[in-house]
Amino acid sequence: MSVTSQAEKARQSALKLQGYSTDDKNKVLSAIAEGISAYKDFIIAENKKDLDIFPDKTSALFDRLLLNEKRVMQMVEGVRAVIDLKDPVGEVTAEWDRPSGLHIKKVRAPLGVVAIIYEARPNVTVDAAVLCIKSGNAAILRGSRQALNSNRAIYKVMSEAIEKAGFDKDIVQFIDDASHDGAKELLTCEKSVDLVIPRGGEGLKKFVLENSLIPVLASAGGNCHIYVAKSANFQKAVDIIENSKCNKPSTCNAVEHILIDKSIAKDFVPILNVRMRACGVKVLADEFCHSLDNETTLAADADYDTEFLALTLTEKVVSGVSDAIDEINRRGTRHSECIVTEDKAEAEKFTTLVDAAATYVNTSTRFTDGFEFGFGAEMGISTGKMHARGPIGLEQLTSERYIVESDGALRK
Repeated sequence: MSVTSQAEKARQSALKLQGYSTDDKNKVLSAIAEGISAYKDFIIAENKKDLDIFPDKTSALFDRLLLNEKRVMQMVEGVRAVIDLKDPVGEVTAEWDRPSGLHIKKVRAPLGVVAIIYEARPNVTVDAAVLCIKSGNAAILRGSRQALNSNRAIYKVMSEAIEKAGFDKDIVQFIDDASHDGAKELLTCEKSVDLVIPRGGEGLKKFVLENSLIPVLASAGGNCHIYVAKSANFQKAVDIIENSKCNKPSTCNAVEHILIDKSIAKDFVPILNVRMRACGVKVLADEFCHSLDNETTLAADADYDTEFLALTLTEKVVSGVSDAIDEINRRGTRHSECIVTEDKAEAEKFTTLVDAAATYVNTSTRFTDGFEFGFGAEMGISTGKMHARGPIGLEQLTSERYIVESDGALRK
């Protein structure tokens, strides 16, 4: 079946899905959770086929591709968390009367058909499908060739579970063609698809934006910073930096760059670097920070624009919060940015003026995540400003429409 035909089939199924009650949708999700749990060994075995042929087994992509029992069961936990979430469809967000006799309601409604194009992240196959279903949208899944066996296996389990539960399995479509041509064909299905979400690096985001005839909700990489202000508690700052970098360095919400107020650098840098070395982190430092610790490596200018996705970070001194804000807005990717400070006015200035989907005060950047935000799962992290920003959960997969009632009102 062609990609265009699959998109048309998704459009027809979306109309049926919009008639499902919340209970119906939760039954579908429950069937998916049970299926994945029951067939976890099959999914892990198929994932191993992808792992065996993956060229760089030390890369961040390899870690994202890897599935084991713990990660598969985390996917199941994510599905069950979505079941417990409030269904946004039909929610009345505003309601008012007009002198003309109109009673107007603004109501949440599904987008229709959502296509997701993603890289070597088999968990997205599950997250995207269940978020679309719960929000009343048909899903079209197009993963990468690196995860083809894993994605096929997960889709097979989900599709069979949906059908076994007595529902239309076509509400989730899987594009088996992992070629660029297949992706381009999907991106021209504007008559059938309402939204496309790229989930991956800047290259994928650029490809989708350049080729899509469909509205795009961009979910791309993170080039995240932590600014350690002069009032910062050193212990708190070091702990936050360690968690933000070392908890899972291959993720887009891991910190990549540390900005340090110059007035505290002589005292703070040695303390931070002892912890970073203990964690196996390579530190690329500007000249001032390098002069304080010659075990660091001098950073090149391009390093400050790099999303390492590994145990590497940069250190750089700045002259106060305004300088830090300028650096972040110039080099950041509008993802997740943090200030460590004990000064409330300074924190407020940072969160007001930094242009990012999520700004943090004394908090690890690793919390930018749908599950951590209470969304159950996420479709990605939107770094754009239109429609939705930050973790893309159920509410972000709906739009609003108007229902207008009257007792025969006529416009004069």
